[in-house]
Amino acid sequence: MDAKYEALFTPWKVGNVEIKNRIVMCPMGGTSLFGWFELTGCGFDKEAAKLFLERAQNNVGLIIPGIAPLRDTFWGKWLWQNPKMFEDLKVFMDEIHKTGAKLFIQLTAGMGRSWAITELVGPLHKNKITRAIIKPIIDTSHELASPSEQPSRWAPDIICPEMTKEQIHEIIEAFAKTAKLCKDAGVDGVEVHAVHEGYLLDQFAIEFFNKRTDEYGGSFENRYRFAAEVVKAIKESCGSDFPVSLRYSVESKLKGFQKGIVPGEDAKEMGRDMAESERAAKYLQDAGYDMLNADNGTYDSWYWAHPPMYMPQNCNLEDVAHIKKFVDIPVVCAGRMEPDVGAQAIAEGKIDGMGVARQFLVDPEWITKLIEDRLEDIKPCICCHSGCFNFSSSKGHYNTQDLKDTMGLARCALNAETMQSKKHYIKPAKKSKHIVVIGGGIGGMESAIVCAKRGHKVTLYEKTDRLGGVFIAAAAPSFKEKDRDLITWYRREIAKYPNIEVKLNSEVKRISDCNADEIIIATGSKPNRIPVPGIDRTIQAVDFLLGKKEVGETVTIIGGGLTGCEIAYELYLQGKHPTIVEMQDDLITTPGICLANTSFLRDFFEANKVPVHLETKLCRVENDGVIVADKNGMEFKIESDSVILSAGYKPMPLVEKGKHIYIVGDANKVGNLRTVIWGAWDVCMKL
Repeated sequence: MDAKYEALFTPWKVGNVEIKNRIVMCPMGGTSLFGWFELTGCGFDKEAAKLFLERAQNNVGLIIPGIAPLRDTFWGKWLWQNPKMFEDLKVFMDEIHKTGAKLFIQLTAGMGRSWAITELVGPLHKNKITRAIIKPIIDTSHELASPSEQPSRWAPDIICPEMTKEQIHEIIEAFAKTAKLCKDAGVDGVEVHAVHEGYLLDQFAIEFFNKRTDEYGGSFENRYRFAAEVVKAIKESCGSDFPVSLRYSVESKLKGFQKGIVPGEDAKEMGRDMAESERAAKYLQDAGYDMLNADNGTYDSWYWAHPPMYMPQNCNLEDVAHIKKFVDIPVVCAGRMEPDVGAQAIAEGKIDGMGVARQFLVDPEWITKLIEDRLEDIKPCICCHSGCFNFSSSKGHYNTQDLKDTMGLARCALNAETMQSKKHYIKPAKKSKHIVVIGGGIGGMESAIVCAKRGHKVTLYEKTDRLGGVFIAAAAPSFKEKDRDLITWYRREIAKYPNIEVKLNSEVKRISDCNADEIIIATGSKPNRIPVPGIDRTIQAVDFLLGKKEVGETVTIIGGGLTGCEIAYELYLQGKHPTIVEMQDDLITTPGICLANTSFLRDFFEANKVPVHLETKLCRVENDGVIVADKNGMEFKIESDSVILSAGYKPMPLVEKGKHIYIVGDANKVGNLRTVIWGAWDVCMKL
């Protein structure tokens, strides 16, 4: 192992519990050991248990599973009322401890205004009759209960009710009872969720959200009273030596309702600022908390707690390192942390532990590979949130995430096996076949690898001189360094398999030329064209991203979807002046693109005054700009040196699917890396 990582592998203590190294697997929604969003009531989650045991066997120091609601979302049963759950937990803890890892259970008071109310549930809640009918199954008013009446983060037309003192005391009691059951089951500690990310306890702590006039609102002490009483109740129940961590946001990065403060923006903090945080951290330590598991942000500035690729690496380290100066307890920092930076910060005493989350979903062995000096073998997380946390929203919509996805968080776009081991797994083929894969993009490479792992002989044809396909263009922007790492990883991985033959500069034009048992078509998609005068004057998004076409200082981007917005962001970073034209009433309206990603881009454009014309269509392209029309049909001109067309794509299969012919990726249906990779597994497992 490189000496620069040594600080990561030194022991440390949280309370009296010694942890073998400084790498903390942070909590992720969907990885609760007590189940997640299950209609039949929560049961011990064997899939999550498998996930954690595999990571524990690969050298993680401390594991913190995803939030365990104290009260079931469905049917309203309290977690402490289910003793069978903790019997199963005890058996699991025995297995975890054999690996040398430690595990804290994260318990949540709830979400309040941050509860991601969906398009399905929203209308049922708004109607008094249907709300009453569904209450025995799902009590939406209880789920939405907040410190004060206020709009939901996800549904501004829904007003969250004020939580009663009786409900507060029930939650405090539930924390104490559940923590005791966890301790009795052999759990090493608990984490309180959370004065963090704008969840319920954080809403009580932040004056912007808390307008109460009783002892849980108003003064600093009153606003932090709820969180303080929780830890005191746990300590009274479990003993003073039982570790209690707190998930903590140093600063809220809150500009206003549904508005965050992007990096570098000069805006007034409406939530917890650094001055208050310095005081709060000490106050919470003195109340009894043994560790701060820290980053930044609220659901209104979600990109700080769930950093997309647009956020700087190690984006929370400076703030977290600052707050450590005001406490004597260990402090963990999370948020796109890089191991070399984390190790240096630990060595310098700036933090005590490095928090990592999504990377564990992509590659369960990444710590082992780091120890063995195999960094190039680590499959990188690209911060897309497509499989792990794709809660999505746009103007006029609640959480548009598919219900099936809501019930299956913490999967991974890049690793089809993560949390889906019963659906996606490698099983040796009954008969080894010769399989031809046409197209060397991500879909083609993933197909080749899966088939090779199953024992097939694979010939992979790529018409260009390199593997990567259209993802080479997608990975071109300066902020997509992890995407470029992913392409490099695939090329290296392909080369490891002697049963994969790669033929570059080899375009297959006729299927009949292929001598194979099975053929997989992975030829991708092609850009759409808009039939308007002057369209030939535009530059296709792919050509710009690949550097085939230069642009001037002022650039109009036609299309405010994800690709168009990323191009506009890249142009701004280059010092150019982009303008976005979009026909929809918001940017990036496609469901399944995480709000952490989309809200960053929307907030960034607003903060930096990037012109965005919504509900506007392209009429024609001229030599010095474009003529567009607003929703009322009024035409106006946008002058620009260059025009980039980013109007989506359509499948480009070489042939239609048929007997022994399968189509994967964008050649089948235009999507994202998740649909490409999971779709490849769906096909290749059957061959």
